[in-house]
Amino acid sequence: GESVYYSRLIVPADSATETIADLRGQVFAFTDPMSFTGRIYPVYMLQQMGETPEHFFQRTFYTYSHDRAIEAVADGVADGAAVDSLVLDYALQRNPELASRIRIIHSSEAFGIPPVVVPQTLPPRQKAQLRDLLSTMHEDAAGKAVLLELGIDRFVAIDNAAYDGVRAVVHATGIGE
Repeated sequence: GESVYYSRLIVPADSATETIADLRGQVFAFTDPMSFTGRIYPVYMLQQMGETPEHFFQRTFYTYSHDRAIEAVADGVADGAAVDSLVLDYALQRNPELASRIRIIHSSEAFGIPPVVVPQTLPPRQKAQLRDLLSTMHEDAAGKAVLLELGIDRFVAIDNAAYDGVRAVVHATGIGE
């Protein structure tokens, strides 16, 4: 029902942690070096506190997957992680028991949902076909079934300005520019 997503900061369910500040000296799982929700946004949060991950956390590591970051927190391998809300929602839908093992302590502001991207070299005709296929997928029974399985209502075109918040955070951190 929305074309936005969030970075969600999660901790083990039994953790006393209430804010990112409480994670000082703890182990933190980043998802991927270029992940907006799983690395850039939590680095931004630390920068707002005048901190860097290297000095703030005891140790950090990359899971290279939002699902694995969620599991690292649920299994107590990490004291915290920031993950994509869409992936977290999907993981909780697939495995409701996971909700008893983690707790969300922070949700970011809403950001424009991750876009579908194609190479600039893709021929215009193929771009148009792909755009048409995705934008009408919800009208087809088989397409609707696939979308339902993924937890997606439908694909919609959104204004480029929806990504201004992401751009501002990326620019502030300097990661990925």
